[in-house]
Amino acid sequence: MLGMKQRTAQVRWEQRMHTPLLALALAFAVAYAVPIVAPGANSWVHTACTVTEWVVWGSFAVDYLMRLALAPYKWLFVRSHPLDLVAVLLPLVQPLRLLRVVSTLLLVGRRAGMAPQITLTTYVGGAVVGLMMFGSLAVLHVERDAPGGNIKTLGDAVWWSFTTMTTVGYGDHAPTTGLGRVLAVGLMLSGIALLGVVTANIAAWFISRFERDDAEERRRTALLEALMVEVKELRAEVGRLSGGTGAAAPVPAQSAPDPSVTSPRP
Repeated sequence: MLGMKQRTAQVRWEQRMHTPLLALALAFAVAYAVPIVAPGANSWVHTACTVTEWVVWGSFAVDYLMRLALAPYKWLFVRSHPLDLVAVLLPLVQPLRLLRVVSTLLLVGRRAGMAPQITLTTYVGGAVVGLMMFGSLAVLHVERDAPGGNIKTLGDAVWWSFTTMTTVGYGDHAPTTGLGRVLAVGLMLSGIALLGVVTANIAAWFISRFERDDAEERRRTALLEALMVEVKELRAEVGRLSGGTGAAAPVPAQSAPDPSVTSPRP
């Protein structure tokens, strides 16, 4: 009974945190992007972004600790939410702080009360956009001032992220620093994983449609066979009642008209 009450309290807490977590993820995205896109902004802008990042991290930490406290099985909760724990333990380490955004997307998608395929499609779409955006910002931040680097603008970074995630790799833009190459490996693996998820989701959708159509066809066939059996039974019953032999009474043949009998003239 105590575990059920704790589980109910945990569900209520997670439901209340749906919208705040999404707002915090958007706030973190803006706070992370502004200093990179506009490095020459006023100092108060950079200070505000840093404070926002710390506030978002603190909110994530409070949410994780509250869910852990309300969970009936603490160790199972920790094992089933590894990214959330990593996001809390690595607050503002470049570029690992991006895991907080990834974990927030996972959390929102996991809590969404939608159909599984809709949830997966929404998560994959959000993950693609999020990884491409933050991968571009991270590699731009790392490679912009690197000696011999060729990723100097946001457009270069976005193009590099797109070609890297799709595993095309034209080679016109490539990271030259160790941290940039680590980001490249992460984007490559993420792109392969997301493509696999998309392919599997499309295949599962087609299979489920075929299974539904096949089940509907089998249901119609069963109904038709049952109807035919009922018709046969009704015929047998009619034949038994009419003639007692199980066959319907013969219909008398119509006699041909007598040619000698003519119709009267008017």
